[in-house]
Amino acid sequence: MPRNLDLTALRALVAVADAGGVTRAAGLLNLTQSAVSMQIKRLEEGLGLGLFLRAQRRLTLTPEGEQLLHYARRMLELNDEALSRLADTGFDCEIRLGVPHDIVYPAIPGVLQRLNAVYPCARVNLLSCFTPLLKEEFARGELDLMLTTEEAPGEGGEGLVRMPLAWVGAPGGKVWQRRPLRLGFEENCRFRPVVLAALDRAGIAWEMGFTGRSNDTIQAMVAADLAVTARMQGLIPDGLAEVVDDALPDLGTMQICLYDAGISKGEVTERLKSEIVAAYASPETRTTTLPVDFRARRSVSASSVRASGSR
Repeated sequence: MPRNLDLTALRALVAVADAGGVTRAAGLLNLTQSAVSMQIKRLEEGLGLGLFLRAQRRLTLTPEGEQLLHYARRMLELNDEALSRLADTGFDCEIRLGVPHDIVYPAIPGVLQRLNAVYPCARVNLLSCFTPLLKEEFARGELDLMLTTEEAPGEGGEGLVRMPLAWVGAPGGKVWQRRPLRLGFEENCRFRPVVLAALDRAGIAWEMGFTGRSNDTIQAMVAADLAVTARMQGLIPDGLAEVVDDALPDLGTMQICLYDAGISKGEVTERLKSEIVAAYASPETRTTTLPVDFRARRSVSASSVRASGSR
């Protein structure tokens, strides 16, 4: 069976070594002299080693004691750091983060998981909906941080990555060849006016095959080859495929942008921002395929999630 070193005894070892004697160490630890001596004795007996030379009035560490002292300092430092982080109310905060539905995966779960590992007392409330609706909530002060999908960042926004918009349909589908072209977009989807303008410029007749705000219904229609839609290239869900054909007009590019309301300040917020910037700037974020069910309703570690749509 593995044995465990007693952190209390290790703290006594460090105190005695630093103070040069048991009496002064007892005062530093707010313990009696006999209690400190007993902790050192238990430590020596447990290891089967002598840790101090007692030939003189001032205790001197043995070679084994010096080696253990090195480990003891490191172990106590980690122990104190962990307790400080877990008990410090400065890290017990709540951050409201808004993210367009179709860019939640694959980056956001990893971002939240890494943040939770460092700041387990922090809470991130994730709202997923359309970019226009996110911006409305942001303007009302109901979000601390927000990601958007836009042609360019607005006032106070920071562009993280620019990616092409791609036509998306069913694998092996044919509906994109028909005219009028049948489309599947939510009413507030930021990509919808971009696509309609591109089709009008190309002189391609179109019709809307869906009315409402259900992203799942849109995805089902497209997967059934009943309509086509658009997604940022590299963020296409499983069960759908990019439609590449010169008959369809180029849709240009869109940016993923980050906004900070300046409401939530401090180390946790800055760490979350840096994690988001790093995640969306990485090539993996731009090329990883998403799962079929890419709703943001599943539980994410240390976060509560509220889903209400897409971009």
